Amino acid sequence: MVLSQRLTAVAMLVTQESRLADIGTDHAFVPISLVEEGRIPSALAMDVNEGPLERAKEHIRMHGLEEYIETRLSDGLDLLKPGEADTVLIAGMGGALTIRILAKRPGLTGEIRELIVQPQSEIAAVRRFLGQEGWKIVQERMVREDGKYYQMMRCLPGIMDLNEAQAQYGPCLMTERSPVWMEYVLWRQEVLERNLSSILHAQGDRSLRRREEILHDLETARELVDPGS
Repeated sequence: MVLSQRLTAVAMLVTQESRLADIGTDHAFVPISLVEEGRIPSALAMDVNEGPLERAKEHIRMHGLEEYIETRLSDGLDLLKPGEADTVLIAGMGGALTIRILAKRPGLTGEIRELIVQPQSEIAAVRRFLGQEGWKIVQERMVREDGKYYQMMRCLPGIMDLNEAQAQYGPCLMTERSPVWMEYVLWRQEVLERNLSSILHAQGDRSLRRREEILHDLETARELVDPGS
């Protein structure tokens, strides 16, 4: 199974020998790849929609892995039983949906060993929510694929208190300062500068508040690019 760059980065975060629950599995590409490589012994491929789950079942059959990967129709974590999985993976969903799924299962830190998430949006909000729910981000990856930046994080039960910059740009990513992360920060800086220019002369309290927010975010991005400035 050849995975996309994004899914490869996600799969690499899964701890070897862990039993995986892939929430919103879609085609089940990640569990298939991990089982075929012998990195995990088994997986649950779960999805809320019957169509994607049928596609997942077909791909699992094609790879002869029915004995190792079980499919389950479930709204998020609703039908995941305590003790069935060591690792929960939630990838490719919007940030608000990721938060909703996790919020419906309080106490998850006591049921699984690790949580891996790859939200498509509202990433800062997801990171803050993880800290509030007793998760600590211990590893992060970022890739750029088809013109888009994707951030993924591996979390363990623990204490995490993030500042604004860490929530937006990732505590581990900020420390590692990889080339793709630096590219992302520069890209975000350019976006903020364009946004600022578009409302620079706009009137009204709302525009003023927005300008202040952008200026604050822009200052953070510039500091990350050149910490000594």
